[in-house]
Amino acid sequence: MTDDPEWWRGAVIYQIYPRSFQDSNGDGIGDLAGIAARLPYISSLGIDAIWISPFFTSPMKDFGYDVADYCDVDPMFGTLGDFDQVIETAHELGLKVMIDLVMSHTSDQHPWFSNSRKSRDEERSNWYVWADPKPDGTPPNNWLSIFGGSAWQWDARREQYYLHNFLTSQPDLNFHEPAVQEALLDVARFWLERGVDGFRLDTINFYTHDAQLRDNPALAPEKRNATIAPSVNPYNHQEHLYSKNRPENLAFLRKLRAVMEPYGAAAVGEVGDAQRGLEIMGQYTAGTDLMQMCYAFEFLCAVQPTATRIAEVLQTVDELAADGWACWAFSNHDVMRHASRWNLSDAAQRVFATLLMCLRGSVCIYQGEELGLPEADVPFSALQDPYGIEFWPEFKGRDGCRTPMVWDQSGENAGFSTSNTPWLPVSKEHLKSSVAAQEDAPDAVLHHYRRAIALRSEHPALAKGKHADIQVNGTVLSFIRTYEDVAIFCAFNLGEEPAEVNQPAGTWRKLSPDQPLGPIAGAEISRLEAWQSCLLIREPQLTKGT
Repeated sequence: MTDDPEWWRGAVIYQIYPRSFQDSNGDGIGDLAGIAARLPYISSLGIDAIWISPFFTSPMKDFGYDVADYCDVDPMFGTLGDFDQVIETAHELGLKVMIDLVMSHTSDQHPWFSNSRKSRDEERSNWYVWADPKPDGTPPNNWLSIFGGSAWQWDARREQYYLHNFLTSQPDLNFHEPAVQEALLDVARFWLERGVDGFRLDTINFYTHDAQLRDNPALAPEKRNATIAPSVNPYNHQEHLYSKNRPENLAFLRKLRAVMEPYGAAAVGEVGDAQRGLEIMGQYTAGTDLMQMCYAFEFLCAVQPTATRIAEVLQTVDELAADGWACWAFSNHDVMRHASRWNLSDAAQRVFATLLMCLRGSVCIYQGEELGLPEADVPFSALQDPYGIEFWPEFKGRDGCRTPMVWDQSGENAGFSTSNTPWLPVSKEHLKSSVAAQEDAPDAVLHHYRRAIALRSEHPALAKGKHADIQVNGTVLSFIRTYEDVAIFCAFNLGEEPAEVNQPAGTWRKLSPDQPLGPIAGAEISRLEAWQSCLLIREPQLTKGT
């Protein structure tokens, strides 16, 4: 992978939430030195790259997604020297390093915003989205914040409103100002020069707003869904034509790709849109001059996807993003862990893990997912997430998926920290699923993830190949992945009862994470047991022998 200019295509990327991964100094908060120390474990999974959520200087109103200095490390996470050690260690282990860039907005404590809000005549006065009120003093339009309420905040200094798609302390940058774009491209250059191999781009479709500040139209109730914001949030009541998803965004993405290209770097963009996510993903990854990968929220959904739903998503991607490249995930730092979200049994978790590694696209797994961790129950008194505090109890926020990683069963903090009070409590329910406990159990879900990842790594058809013949037969989803002259038939029973499966004609041999060296030929299957998968491979030598 090291010398492959398309190392990102089909890569398995491990997301690290630094506050909760490993605390090296006993202050109860994970840090960069802790990440460096645990990289051998990540390497042991067979991972291709890591994605580190924000560690930049920040007041932490949104836990690092409110950046006050793009080119430095917040002291709670360590120093630039600690980051350099992460890069060096990762590269020695053959791991690529991707960092989370939050370009759509900054913290209100960023020097850029401090300058911009002083007056309408300052050097950076146009670096943020400022607008006069309506004659009656109300906000310029009807745009809503994804964190609740109006997307506009009054500022007494300028006697204007500023735009914030998230918290009021996260003012949106004005991408219609060329100097803003150039400053952000300089940020990318800074980290590329430091050795990073790419970026995860937060809220990539929020960068550019409608310059005319037109009102968003209402969205019909039957078209609403809760994939981006919880159903209790009125954000779902609008069609966000003007506050995000603007076509002008493409020009900036081309500039960013041009900056990354000499470094062989790659980016995966987060597309947050409940109606047009897959369409935008296709737009942003088309050709060779935009982003390499994007992910939408189809499989971060609240309801367990059925075989039919997964087939619909894959077919829609073929229609809307045939020239693009998806990056799939079932869990991340913003949603309930999928083991709980979909109420999965151990067998179901394993099948979904195998399925994820067989999908066309790249793959992200979230720290602890490989342990089968359920969502932690964080009491309101311990909540940190402002999103959860705002909408409690109907929406409990994101702290339940952000609790500390469980490494062993020593003490109450499971090897995460020596502090008596980690920033979020370690889930007692997680202790039995720690890394150490599963390493000693050959049948643990951790080893299933290793086998599934190894299978993807060993077979270019799964990592980079095309897919075809997507079929649904009751609860069974099947498709064929092909690369050059090798084909792999993938079938998954996503149901609680045995089900029929249609094996394609020809001579195949079994291939699965549990039986990677299955018997040659004569391996016809007619049905799958509940929550069972079957992979069959057809290679040239098998074809020649028929």
